[in-house]
Amino acid sequence: MRISVVIITYNEEKHIERCLRSVGKVADEIVVLDSISADRTVEIARRYGAVVYSQPFAGYVAQKNRALELATNDYVLCLDADEALSEELAESILRMKEQDKAGTWKMNRRAFYCGAYITHGAWYPEPKLRLFDRRRMKWGGYDPHDRVIPPAGVNVGKMKGDLLHYICETVEEHERRSRNFSTIASRSLYKAGIKTNWLKMIGSPAWFFISDYVFRGGFLGGWRGWKIATIQTKYHFEKYRKLYRLHKQQDLNKPV
Repeated sequence: MRISVVIITYNEEKHIERCLRSVGKVADEIVVLDSISADRTVEIARRYGAVVYSQPFAGYVAQKNRALELATNDYVLCLDADEALSEELAESILRMKEQDKAGTWKMNRRAFYCGAYITHGAWYPEPKLRLFDRRRMKWGGYDPHDRVIPPAGVNVGKMKGDLLHYICETVEEHERRSRNFSTIASRSLYKAGIKTNWLKMIGSPAWFFISDYVFRGGFLGGWRGWKIATIQTKYHFEKYRKLYRLHKQQDLNKPV
């Protein structure tokens, strides 16, 4: 079996080389759909043999589905540019290829946050379905929280090894990312006709914090676990607060 590795990019020169190096053993084709980067992303991708296409960013879900269409193999491994295969995960995929075990596979994603790998809380283990037959499934969900949705009855296997996610180098970067994502998410939910209320605005963040920090052991991560829990809790609150305001003003052009 042959695998196309599919990646979308925008100004990812800091991450893309690590990502591409990690898939060298398993990729029969590398497809990069770039959103007209202003840095060296495209140059680096081509140096690693990637077939590079460019188009303006159409949103996370739409962009990733367009990238799937550009692959020439039906079996695809989808990665973000700031992700990389661990050695164990690369070997697992290689064995699957050699044994021709085509199927639908998920893998645990492990975040590298502020200089250390996260081992507890909502960010680990974080199962992600990334290896699948593009003829049978596509990206869904809502921006920026895209996900591959398998059809009913499809058996999803579990790969050994971690998908490494180099998410934020500083707390300040995490806070900026959270603010940006809360705006994107609220607008996506608004366009989908989803509404909220004060109960959800308070209850959803509260439940996230209890689940992440207490039940899933985020407190074991020290100050990093605390920062992840509190910033992500605020993200959930801001997402629904902004959604509430959008329904009140009914104008996507106004700041929220």
